[in-house]
Amino acid sequence: MQFHHHGYVSGDPRIQPAAGVGINRPEELPDRVDVLIVGSGPAGMLAAAQLAQFPGITTRIVERRPGRLAIGQADGIQARSVETFQAFGFAEEITAEAYWITEMAFWRPDTEEPTRIVRGGRAKDDESGISEFKHLIVNQARVLDYFARVAVNSPTRLTPDYGWDFQSLENTDEGEYPVKVTLVRSAGPDEGGERVVHAKYVIGSDGARSKVRASIGCTMAGDKANHAWGVMDVVAKTDFPDIRTKCAIQSHDGGSILLIPREGGHLFRMYVDLGVVPEDDHGKVRQTSIEQIIAKANRIMRPYTVEVRNVAWHSVYEVGHRLTDRFDDVPPEQLGIRAPRVFITGDACHTHSAKAGQGMNVSMQDGFNIAWKLGHVLEGRSPESLLSTYSAERQVVAKNLIDFDKTWSTMMAKKPEEFDDPSELEDFYVRTAEFPAGFMTEYTPSLIVGEATHQDLATGFPVGKRFKSALASRVCDTNPLHLGHQAQADGRWRIYVFADAAPAGADSPTTDLARWLATAPESPLAATPEGADTDAWFDVKVVYQQRHEDIDINAVPAVFKPEVGPFGLTDLQKVFGTVPGEDIFDVRGLSRDGVVVVVRPDQYVAHVLPLTATGELGAFFAPLLDTRRS
Repeated sequence: MQFHHHGYVSGDPRIQPAAGVGINRPEELPDRVDVLIVGSGPAGMLAAAQLAQFPGITTRIVERRPGRLAIGQADGIQARSVETFQAFGFAEEITAEAYWITEMAFWRPDTEEPTRIVRGGRAKDDESGISEFKHLIVNQARVLDYFARVAVNSPTRLTPDYGWDFQSLENTDEGEYPVKVTLVRSAGPDEGGERVVHAKYVIGSDGARSKVRASIGCTMAGDKANHAWGVMDVVAKTDFPDIRTKCAIQSHDGGSILLIPREGGHLFRMYVDLGVVPEDDHGKVRQTSIEQIIAKANRIMRPYTVEVRNVAWHSVYEVGHRLTDRFDDVPPEQLGIRAPRVFITGDACHTHSAKAGQGMNVSMQDGFNIAWKLGHVLEGRSPESLLSTYSAERQVVAKNLIDFDKTWSTMMAKKPEEFDDPSELEDFYVRTAEFPAGFMTEYTPSLIVGEATHQDLATGFPVGKRFKSALASRVCDTNPLHLGHQAQADGRWRIYVFADAAPAGADSPTTDLARWLATAPESPLAATPEGADTDAWFDVKVVYQQRHEDIDINAVPAVFKPEVGPFGLTDLQKVFGTVPGEDIFDVRGLSRDGVVVVVRPDQYVAHVLPLTATGELGAFFAPLLDTRRS
C-alpha cells in the first residue's frame, strides 16, 4: 500500500480522499446517474466497489431490502475470489475470520456392515499448489460488508441506496441518459412511492427472479434435475469425528450429505439428499420441514448422531441448471450495430446447484468484468465497443460452470452401488480441482485478448487466463513479495516487463523498450491525460534477472520509476529482482531473452510479447485508446 505522496496521512490509509462526484455526494438518489446497479449481492457490490474508484463517474446501487444482508445463503469462497479480494485490499482480514478448507473427507458404507458409514479416504484441497491463497468458507453477508467498506472508502464515497425496488426499464435511445428506470420505495415512511431514474448504463444484479432480465427480453433456458436437497446452517452436538472437515457422505440407502464447516468453530452447513422428486410433486418437496431434514441427516450418518441445538437458516431446493443466451440488452440481430446499455450478472443470467460452491464466485467475476469496462468507457479511455466483450466472455464461462456442476451434482446424488469404483467421487474431486478453484477461465482472442503467438516466451502466464502470481524481490526495500499482490483493483492495465539478462541501464532490448514506452506516440502511455501521473492509466513494472543487491536502481530507466503526486515524488516500488531459490523466470517459464506480459484490470493476461515487439504492443492498445488519440 502506498500513501503520503499527496502529503502526510495520519489516519487509516485505506480511506482514500474523496474526489470528483464523491465530494459533497448527495444522500438522496439523483434523477440522473452514469451507472445504476440493481441489487447489492456479490456481483453488484463488487461492481460498485470497482466503479467507486473512478472519481468522475456517478454510480448508485439500489437494493429492495431496507438495509444490509444479515444472513447470506452462499458461503464458499474459492481461491480465485481471494485473489480478487487481495486486489480490493481485504484478503488477509477475511481469511483470518473464515474457515479454511485444506482437506475433504469421503465417507461411504462399511463393506462389512453397510448400514454404518466409514471414512473411505481424504483428499487435499489444493494438492498441486494452484494458488497461494486459501479455499475459504465465510458468510456471504460478510463478503458484502467488505465490499461495502471498500466502496464507501473510495473516492466517490459510494453507499447502497436501500429500500428501492426495481420495477422496469426502457432504453429510449434518447439523450445522454437513455435508460429510463422505474423504481418503487420498498421501505421507509414513503413506502410505495415511485421514482424514475435516468441512467447511461444499468447493471442488473437482482438474482434468479431478475426483473432487469425480464425488462430486456432475456429468458432463462435449461433443465431441472428431479432431485431435491435440504440445506441447513446449524450448531449441534455430535459424535461425528469429521464435523469440522468438509465431507462427502454416502449412505447405503438413505442418500448423501455434503458437509461444509462454517466460520467461527461451531456452525456447519449440511446439504441433505431428499431424493428423487416425482413428476407430479408440484413443489410439495419444498414444504419439507427442518425436523424432517434433521431426521434424514441422522439416518444417513448412522452410527453417528447429530443433535441440532440451533438453526441459523434452512431451505429446500431442487437442482436446476439454467442460462440466458446473452448477458446484455443487444439481441442477436443487432450485434455489432449498437453498443449494449443494460447488463445482467450472477444469478440473473446463470443458475445451478450450490454444491459446487461456484455461484457467488462466478457472480463476482461477472461484476469485476463489466465494472472496469464501464469505467474505461465512461471516462473516455476506451470506445463503447469494449462493452460488447462482457457478454461474449462471461456467457461462455457460465456455460462451462453449468456443465461442470451438472456432473458434480449428479455424482453427489448417486448411490454407492452406482459407482464403478468406490473412490470415483474422490478421484473426480482431485482431478478437477482447478475448475472449482476458479482458474479454468480462459478468454479467447478479442479486442482485449491477444493471440498466443508468443506464448512460448511465458509458458506460466497463459494468454486469456488469470495472472498467476509469483515471488520477486523489490529492489528499493529488498522485500520478497508476490508480484501479483502489488496490483490493486484501481482500473489500471498492468504491463510487466521481464528484462533480458543485461544489467539495469545497459544498452539492451529492455532499455530500448523503456525508451519507446516513455517517448513514442504509439506507446499506450502516450494516451495518459495531460496533468495526470504518468502511471495513472498504466502500471508498468520491471523484473530484472539479477538479485536485488546486484541492481543499481539509479540506472533503471525512468519509465519504471514514475514521478507521482503533487510533489513529483519518485515511485521506486515498481522495480524488482529475482528471489534466490524461487526465481520467477524459472517458476513461470519466462524466456531469458525477456518478455512483456500485459494484464487486464481484472487480473487476466491479455498479451505476451517479445521485448522488441513494440509495434505489436502499440497495435494491441491502439483500438482501446482511440478515443484519446482521435
